Amino acid sequence: MKILVIQQKMIGDVLTSSILCEAIKKKYPSAELHYLINKHTVPVVEHNPFIDKLVIFTPEIENSYIKFFKFLQQIKAEKYDTVIDVYGKISSALITAFSRAKIRIGYHKSYSSFCYTHPIKRIKKPIHQHSLAIENRMRLLAPLAIAFQPIRPKIYLTNTEIDSAKFLLQKRGINFGEPIFMVSVLGSSTEKTYPYEYLARLLDEIIIEKPTAQLLFNYIPKQEIEVKKIIQFCKAKTQKQIFFDIFGKSLREFMALTYHCSAMVGNEGGANNMAKALGIPTFSIFAPYLNKQNWFGEIENEKHRAVHLADFSNYSTKDKADAKKAPAEYYRKMKPALIIPKLQPFLRNITL
Repeated sequence: MKILVIQQKMIGDVLTSSILCEAIKKKYPSAELHYLINKHTVPVVEHNPFIDKLVIFTPEIENSYIKFFKFLQQIKAEKYDTVIDVYGKISSALITAFSRAKIRIGYHKSYSSFCYTHPIKRIKKPIHQHSLAIENRMRLLAPLAIAFQPIRPKIYLTNTEIDSAKFLLQKRGINFGEPIFMVSVLGSSTEKTYPYEYLARLLDEIIIEKPTAQLLFNYIPKQEIEVKKIIQFCKAKTQKQIFFDIFGKSLREFMALTYHCSAMVGNEGGANNMAKALGIPTFSIFAPYLNKQNWFGEIENEKHRAVHLADFSNYSTKDKADAKKAPAEYYRKMKPALIIPKLQPFLRNITL
């Protein structure tokens, strides 16, 4: 049996959809499993033992009709028995249809369902108390006689990567006898970024609860100016606990650094999903226009917590639409004073 799973675009999506590869391999260990993803997301699935081959969708293929057509021909030549389209966009639906696979699975949509032999309807509320992101993905495996399994995404680091990150941290003065926090300091966009001065107040709270905590920031060099603005809002004591010059120079290095952290706190996004996949406790702040249940459906516990504007006020469908248009206005309603009572018990449960 030869199977292709398609999940293009974002890092968090690619990591989450990798659970399908694990579920399929456990049911059909002899199956040859390929995973079609975008080039920049490769690091989160490197060394995954449930994936036999990565099929890379490059920007060149995406932006050229000729190259995309040649790519479709390559997919057809693979002669897949089953194709599972998790991405669910026009490009992936075309790839699925062009594969000529006997079994073609994807989400039910009016404009693309004809591409699939098994169009699957999404559910709007979790059935198994997991996030909708996981539950709806697992539903795609029903045509393969694979029932829901509580599988969580995992990241597979090498011993060399783990040891190199530890050496770097020790060299830069990190004390492994004290808590280390990775801060998701900026969201993937302005619309997904908690106000700078608000986040600074939460960082101050970390130091109040954990006076010896060491703060690392998740950022890339071109974001340095914005990150420094956040630091300026922090109290002097907090600033002294920030190790600004330590950051991952690659996605794999960032994950290896995070592996050694006690917890991650900050804006919800790919970084938080990676921390979870590494078994690191997370405290995530969701953008007001997002649906927290999509990515955080599991019952909140001491290890993983998340906050959303809906946790503190009445929140309608209209609010969600308006929040997309005016994110800053809605973020302002998520004052630190509302979040801190939820952050404090999370911090108190953090151990080395």
